[in-house]
Amino acid sequence: MKTKIRTILAAGAIAAVSSTLSSGCCSSCDGAACSPKDVSCSCAADPKSCSCKTCGCAECSCPWGNWALFLPYDAMNAGHLILEKGADGKPCAKLLWRWASPTADMDVSVDGAKFMVRRSFSKPKGKENDKAAWRALRVTGVVKGKTADCVAVNVDGNGKEIDKPISFTAKRNPPIGPAPDLSKVKYGAPVKLLAGTMDDFALMGGPKSSRVNGWTLKDGVLSNRIMRDKDGKSLHKNGNLQTKRADFFDFNLKYEVRVLPGCNSGVYLRGIYEIQVLDSFGKEVDCHNMAAFYGRITPSVAAEKPAGEWQTVDVTLVDRHVTVVLNGKKIIDNRPVEGVTGGAMTADEFVPGPIYFQGDHSDADFRNMVLTPVVK
Repeated sequence: MKTKIRTILAAGAIAAVSSTLSSGCCSSCDGAACSPKDVSCSCAADPKSCSCKTCGCAECSCPWGNWALFLPYDAMNAGHLILEKGADGKPCAKLLWRWASPTADMDVSVDGAKFMVRRSFSKPKGKENDKAAWRALRVTGVVKGKTADCVAVNVDGNGKEIDKPISFTAKRNPPIGPAPDLSKVKYGAPVKLLAGTMDDFALMGGPKSSRVNGWTLKDGVLSNRIMRDKDGKSLHKNGNLQTKRADFFDFNLKYEVRVLPGCNSGVYLRGIYEIQVLDSFGKEVDCHNMAAFYGRITPSVAAEKPAGEWQTVDVTLVDRHVTVVLNGKKIIDNRPVEGVTGGAMTADEFVPGPIYFQGDHSDADFRNMVLTPVVK
């Protein structure tokens, strides 16, 4: 009799666990199993209100959350996707595809473990009513626990595929934790990144790259120059530059930058997060302006100086949060980092990387660049 009872109880426990794992994150939690102190469910129906160790998030099939996209390109192969429910309960998304900024204006659908996101259609002038001429990127995926098998293809307004689909893998990122207490962060020995020679850097793209190396390092000033014709048009495309040292993770980075007229450059933290360099003096605040976390975080105030003047930038990256001080004014205050920015070297946000400088757009000068690593 006792054996039979134990068998029944064990079967019930197994059934309960099975129900928990298959029913979707947190849907079976009874409250007692949930605690804000527990490991957060990145794929929970409402990640902000439920944090469970027992709902089997690592193995569930719900698509909600923060996804790294590993794209099958030789260069610019990083993407990022956030899938969540809007205030109206309907699915919404933010997609970064290789370069530029994340796009939120999209058609989104979710069906169990399957999801589809499609950018808004571009409609050529004069062909606004010709759906065959419309173009949009469509991404579909099937979630399998921590990963998803995905396919991307360009389609017209009729849903017809207009090029060859590509397959790739997405990986679910863990949720972003609370903002760190920066007063308690410990730092190691500072590294003067511009104290050496050009041998400390490498042109990105490898030996087969068609990009021109316009970078020089003289008297502690790292400069990029693009050759132009008499009308100011660039005669070639310069390459991006990275530090050969690539073991940086969390750190404080201070530098001075001289923004030349019309300048558009950038400094990539760990090779994946761009701090913008732009001639944006006098403009309204924007997530693409000087010292913004490109395309993702808008500065709280405009603190730029006019082109031609040296400007100071102080960036702290700790626990997926970023703080930026521009010319002595805090413009980004310990804000969470949702994902990589356009032009990232990889979609993986959990590995060390280099500092890289954007050189393919315009001229820029850097000096007094000091990186001080965080010691855990």
